[in-house]
Amino acid sequence: MGNFARAIQIALRHRFTVVASILCSLMVALFWAANITVVLPIVDGVMHGKSVPEMVDEWIENKNIRLAELDAELETHREQLTNAPGNAQQALRFQIGHCEDQRADANAKLKRYLFFRPIVQHWLPITPFGTLVAICLFLFLGTLLKSLFRIAGTFFMARLGMLTDFELRKQLYRQTLRLDLGTFRQNSSGDLMNRFTGEITSIALGTQMVFGMAIREPLKMIACLSIAAWISWQLLLLTMISAPLAAYGIHWLAKALKRANRRALEELSSVYDHLEETFGGIKVIKAFTMESHERSRFHQVSKQYYRRSMKIAIYDSLVSPLTETVGIGMILAAMMAGGYLVLNQQTHLFGIRISSEPLSHGMLTLFYGMLAGASDPVRRLSAVFNSLQRAAASSDRVYALLDRTTNVADPQVPVMLPKKLGRIQFRDVSFAYKPGEPVLQKLNLQVHRGETIAIVGPNGCGKSTLMNLLPRFYDPTSGAVTIDGIDLHNLRISDLRARIGIVSQETLLFDDTVANNIRYGSPGATNEQVTAAARQAHAHQFITKKLAAGYQSPCGPSGNKLSGGQRQRIALARAILRDPEILILDEATSQIDVESERLIHEVLEKFVQGRTAFMITHRPSTLALADRIVVMEHGQIADVGKFEELSQRCKLFRRLAHLDYRESA
Repeated sequence: MGNFARAIQIALRHRFTVVASILCSLMVALFWAANITVVLPIVDGVMHGKSVPEMVDEWIENKNIRLAELDAELETHREQLTNAPGNAQQALRFQIGHCEDQRADANAKLKRYLFFRPIVQHWLPITPFGTLVAICLFLFLGTLLKSLFRIAGTFFMARLGMLTDFELRKQLYRQTLRLDLGTFRQNSSGDLMNRFTGEITSIALGTQMVFGMAIREPLKMIACLSIAAWISWQLLLLTMISAPLAAYGIHWLAKALKRANRRALEELSSVYDHLEETFGGIKVIKAFTMESHERSRFHQVSKQYYRRSMKIAIYDSLVSPLTETVGIGMILAAMMAGGYLVLNQQTHLFGIRISSEPLSHGMLTLFYGMLAGASDPVRRLSAVFNSLQRAAASSDRVYALLDRTTNVADPQVPVMLPKKLGRIQFRDVSFAYKPGEPVLQKLNLQVHRGETIAIVGPNGCGKSTLMNLLPRFYDPTSGAVTIDGIDLHNLRISDLRARIGIVSQETLLFDDTVANNIRYGSPGATNEQVTAAARQAHAHQFITKKLAAGYQSPCGPSGNKLSGGQRQRIALARAILRDPEILILDEATSQIDVESERLIHEVLEKFVQGRTAFMITHRPSTLALADRIVVMEHGQIADVGKFEELSQRCKLFRRLAHLDYRESA
């Protein structure tokens, strides 16, 4: 429950709502117990033709008689004590002490009755029927007020749950954005979506339960048990002998439920993963007619979640019968013990004093009523037991992500970058996504300010990985990347990335307007600047002529309302608008037609002037823009040179650039 307690602390920040919720629960509990107390005047009063004032007068008369009897008994014992032999004096002293205790108790009750007599005589009816009417009115008003407080309490507990949901979802989103790419990708998208939706919702519902039923129902139980203890705390203890056994059983079920819920949440993440994979690859599934295969896979994943859920259902089904069985056992024990005392007008059971005087039918009935009133909250609490355990399991998974540290972090004392960025160096850089599986090995490269570098190499040779080190998406396993001799570790990440523009092969647009997607990363740009950037990227024409709302046209989720080429040109316009000093183009022209490519090459030829640019590409037309070309193989640099030089001496470059094919053609 440790992590769930951290979620509860979020709700505790809203002090007014917490206090209001607790006060409402307290008032519900008080009215709950107060409504049950009407059993006493009905059984001992109305059913015997008496009003409450008459009952109080009778209690006062009985107490006076009882005090007179005790005084006489004390006088007798004291006289006997003076003449008793030494061996009998101890027993007589015990009897005198017992009588004095009874007299003190009877006298205290008499004083209470005398205090309340003028009040009840002034305010309460003096006839049995009038008393019944007053009791009915009291019950109605008590139920009405209890309902009003319950409505208010439900509102406040729902507010606490929703505020916890709101704050926790923001924290998790902030933490997710803070994580580096390597740490972020340790969790699948389906697992992250499950934590953001189902698991945070479970925590919010658990919070509602804590500040709702988990407070209200125990308060109701405490109120009822307090009155039962006032009637006879000895009889109450006798009836609760089996309570520790129930507590142990519930503790065992709590651990089993939390464990089962944690596993079920993991299986639900697998269901989300499969759904995301299916929806993302629906074209491939249909193209290869694999619908039946995917249905089978989904069946297996869903069946595993079903099995976990059924285990939870079995554990959950045990809670209510366990509490109900123990509860009925307690009530039956109270009925037998109380029935013996009342029917035989006894005060002792098995030699143990249960009450100072014989209990009346009304007092015993009230005792039973309070036990019944206490058992109902227990039954209600068993219904929310699984919800609390699910919230605890969800908290463990959510806070496991919230507590995760990023591998790429800002330095404590960051170094400021110069106004104009100079030389970039990769010094003995090695990198591995997994230990023992290096992607880059002892790589060295020096790039001067304003130089355009093209990087070519077969798939998996580390081209994109090398470029991911420059904006610190990842940090090298060993070696260093520097700008003007400053290790990137010593720079604030936001300062570094503000000077870099990236256009990747996996073009991503957001579900926003075209203008806002171009403006993304440059929020202060004017509409004129957005239009100018789109013109440079040769996107203005299709935006104004092919899109119904022009720059205000929505791109759709992930830009799915646009073609691949259109998305790429908007992404290029976004990079141009940012006006970066370092430009990274990762297969940026791969989805553009020949005519658009020619126009964009003209733009790039001008745009890279005075900037340091890196281009990952195999297209000869794009390679011609480079000052130098870096050829990579197996995570190392195989050769570096100009286009003409590499064409003559590097077989790998000739193959990658398709030069042999072009010459033979």
